[in-house]
Amino acid sequence: MKYIETFLNYVKFEKRYSKFTYRSYKTDLEQFAAFCEAHNMPPLDQCTFKHVRSWVVMLMEEGQTARTVNRKISALKSFYKFLIREGVLEMSPMDRVIAPKTRKVLPGFVAEDSMDMLLDEHDFGDDFEGLRNRLIIEMLYVTGMRRSELIQLKSTNVRTDDLIIKVLGKRSKERLIPISKAFAHTIVQYSEARQTAFPDDDTPEFFLTSRGRSLYPELVYRVVKKYLQLVTTVEKKGPHALRHTFATHMLNKGADINAIKELLGHANLSATQVYTHNTFEKLKKIYKQAHPRA
Repeated sequence: MKYIETFLNYVKFEKRYSKFTYRSYKTDLEQFAAFCEAHNMPPLDQCTFKHVRSWVVMLMEEGQTARTVNRKISALKSFYKFLIREGVLEMSPMDRVIAPKTRKVLPGFVAEDSMDMLLDEHDFGDDFEGLRNRLIIEMLYVTGMRRSELIQLKSTNVRTDDLIIKVLGKRSKERLIPISKAFAHTIVQYSEARQTAFPDDDTPEFFLTSRGRSLYPELVYRVVKKYLQLVTTVEKKGPHALRHTFATHMLNKGADINAIKELLGHANLSATQVYTHNTFEKLKKIYKQAHPRA
């Protein structure tokens, strides 16, 4: 475990990565360290390309997805880059590691009429939990924010008077997302219900559990899946499906892709361009149905 703790402190306090990225790095590095120990390999700062390759091969043989393996490879690359920066190593054992190819899967999204049906016609209930669940769904869909951003959202950053929500994204990068008056009204309803349910609460996070505590990832996932399965058959019904839905619907309505990039908090336009595939598929379908010689 030598150097791992030092690296994790660097990631947490200097790079200011999210706690979710921190946990992933910690898990991946500890797994590789355990693999090395179990197979009588040298400690991490003495590992070579062959040791890393052996681990990658084992992961693939265990049935790990290429995406998962690539994430672990990325964690090791960051770790060894840090060791070079600190003068511990001169070369990284990751330089010759080839990442497995990932199968390109287009993001699943919920149809616009299905989202309208869920938000306009479904009865979530008018108690605190019902209002909160509805707002979780609508917040993810209306803003396109990530699950981690929803959980970390502070009450002080939800500014209904200004019709703005300030989101703290990856690497602590802030972005402003505009909202409508109608959505602001929904937010106020939840805020009033929260105040009634927990009059003495001073938790800074905007969303709370039914016991007045901060949200956690599993709860958000369960809430989203519970309601999305009422209106859609998309394979993945978690919070990220609503982020995909936000982007796809914006593109279908003619929004500029660079504007969507900023709203989503993407560092690179290439991350946003994956949504154009969904839009293009829709255009192809319309073309085949409408053009007399298609």
